[in-house]
Amino acid sequence: MTRSIVVGLDGTEQAEAAAEWAAEEALLRGTDVHLVHAGEPVPEAALSLGEGGSAESWAGEMMARTAGELRERHPGLSVSSRLLPSGPVPGLVAAAEESDLLVLGSRALGGVAGYLLGSVGLTVAGVVERPVVLVRAVSAASTPRGPVVVGADVRQPVDSVLGFAFEEAARRRTPILVVYVQQLPLHAGMGPAMVPDFRLSMAPEIQRSVDVMLEPWRAKYPDVEAVARVAVGSAGLELVAAAREASLVVVGRRTRRSTLGAHIGSVAHAVLHHSPVPVALVPHD
Repeated sequence: MTRSIVVGLDGTEQAEAAAEWAAEEALLRGTDVHLVHAGEPVPEAALSLGEGGSAESWAGEMMARTAGELRERHPGLSVSSRLLPSGPVPGLVAAAEESDLLVLGSRALGGVAGYLLGSVGLTVAGVVERPVVLVRAVSAASTPRGPVVVGADVRQPVDSVLGFAFEEAARRRTPILVVYVQQLPLHAGMGPAMVPDFRLSMAPEIQRSVDVMLEPWRAKYPDVEAVARVAVGSAGLELVAAAREASLVVVGRRTRRSTLGAHIGSVAHAVLHHSPVPVALVPHD
């Protein structure tokens, strides 16, 4: 059994979707779900719903309600909850380090200060040394049973990113689509006639490099159909396009030893903001 999947709750629809995604993932992994709330400001409208009228009572009731709904929808699932004593960033980072996976809602709703409104969620996703999955509310009911999509770089293949993606595809019994995007060389800007020549000359060689990179993973996961796609242009745009038919998008994030800001990279940033399905950020050196 693996360690818990931690879900940051803040009372938003997106956080509820994150909790549901985490519950389904926990059943696939054979683990439990741990709900946490880390002292986000609570709107007056929400406080008026709580009997005690305090932020702590509101948070406790919110987590108890979410835990009960998860247990009802997923009999046998173990769900626990805890109010974190510290603020959102240190609280979520500490909770994540005690888990295998942190799951957050990917956008705030209305006047409620959600984990990805402002810098909190992006900061957490940028410094946590565990994979972080970000889920939109629309994902919960409409995520297709498509492939797991992963962005890869044949020049610097990262085992932790590919391993996470292949493991998720194996759990879901879905194919995996490995996307490698080659940026155009500077001289391609000299004119459109340069672009087709570049694609025709380089694409087969790059495709072979991608297949070589995937050989050990195909051998380790023989039941997972692995398809490689080579494109030329913007990695962010290609991954967002592939996400439309995916069940999960996996991208790497370089580890940064700093809490002064979000360091998730331009590709991951683009995918986070435009992917219609959950996105997993996997840290690596």
